[in-house]
Amino acid sequence: MYKKVAEVWKSPKKNLGGIWKDRLILWRKERVITKIDKPTRIDRARKLGYKAKQGFVVARVRVKRGKRKIPKPAGGRRPKRSGRFYPLGKSWQVVAEEKVAKRFPNLEVLNSYWVGEDGKSKWFEIILVDPNHPSVKKDRDIKWITRPQQKGRAFRGLTSSGKKSRGLR
Repeated sequence: MYKKVAEVWKSPKKNLGGIWKDRLILWRKERVITKIDKPTRIDRARKLGYKAKQGFVVARVRVKRGKRKIPKPAGGRRPKRSGRFYPLGKSWQVVAEEKVAKRFPNLEVLNSYWVGEDGKSKWFEIILVDPNHPSVKKDRDIKWITRPQQKGRAFRGLTSSGKKSRGLR
């Protein structure tokens, strides 16, 4: 089943058709960070460590696309130095993970994946884990996230996309 779901998500605009368009319209009306019950892309979520059990949370995040605009400098400068549009220096996925980490300070970011984009925005789903939950502490696969050195993974670039932005992958 996961293979079929992965095939559909290779070109979602073509494969999902009207559902894709309706989803984006609905997501635009939602808040920037939305906690959701189930992952939209179950195949991708499972690959990245999601489990359908207590202690795991999924949130959808919207980030604006494009380069960042800097205010025009006042006073005399030579034209070469008056650039206004600069790239951020990190991917939108990392920005999305940091937004969610700020919103849910008691949870740790495990991983994230892309779910959609339009002309203005990109949407990512972030998998979060509660390191203090008993079911997470018992689980051998995810127990490592309860260690104190895993605190603030998203801000230190320790997630998969964070490592990629730092040039480590």
